[in-house]
Amino acid sequence: MESYYESQQLPRPVIPNLPPVHLLKGQTALVTGANSGIGRAVAVALGKAGANVVVNYVTAPADAAQVVDEIVQNGGRAVAIQADVSDEAGVEAIFARTVEEFGTVDILVSNAGLQQDAPFHEMTTAQWDRVMNVNLRGAFLCSRAAVREFLRRGVRPEVSVAAGKIIFISSVHEVIPWAGHVNYATSKGGLMLLMKSLAQEVAERRIRVNSIAPGAIRTPINTDAWQTPEAYAALMKLIPYKRIGEAEEIGRTAVWLASDFTDYIVGSTMYVDGGMTLYPGFETGG
Repeated sequence: MESYYESQQLPRPVIPNLPPVHLLKGQTALVTGANSGIGRAVAVALGKAGANVVVNYVTAPADAAQVVDEIVQNGGRAVAIQADVSDEAGVEAIFARTVEEFGTVDILVSNAGLQQDAPFHEMTTAQWDRVMNVNLRGAFLCSRAAVREFLRRGVRPEVSVAAGKIIFISSVHEVIPWAGHVNYATSKGGLMLLMKSLAQEVAERRIRVNSIAPGAIRTPINTDAWQTPEAYAALMKLIPYKRIGEAEEIGRTAVWLASDFTDYIVGSTMYVDGGMTLYPGFETGG
């Protein structure tokens, strides 16, 4: 079946390569859930920007190894580490191994997340708990470990003016309700206030905490939403910019947000959503 772009005779958007400037040279980035989708794109982009990259994964070690290989082929350094971010001991092990491998952690991209959808009246406590444990507890455990490392080490002015950077990968559903996905939306709403409250608390220690909130991004996990012309056309009703986002665009945003170019951005959410949060149902003037 032809793609939406082919059926409409539209050119598929070309995402420019990152400039050959190593904005993150000498720094180490830990990306959770980095063996596929947005996490993979973020890990590769950080590697291209000069960072050493820890590729965290839970399952599919071969996929994680491919991400490591891609970073190395682009001239970077990377290692894959398996751990479930909802497990406290596992998270501590990730950070211990990262410090052993690269000396410290400068950037945390807390990306690991999942959905377990159900109508609210049919949702089980297991579905609720699993989403909260990964999406919110995992973000807490990883960011706590990162803050502890940043405070231990302090600012390294030769690599960054900040002691450390934390970037949470949230969702437009931290502000947009999502019927049928109550556990997921609740976890992202909680993540928003985790980010803001943490940013407020640690800013004076030169630790910067922010979020990226993607909208509809072309990843393998959501192929049903964009694979056919009919599905794509329905999706476009929610996106004023009238195209789906690409995972590389989230990676590029993460590089920018982790760099010293954004040193005065603290406690903010970067919505990378083609305007999805602009309430497109009102685009005709109400």
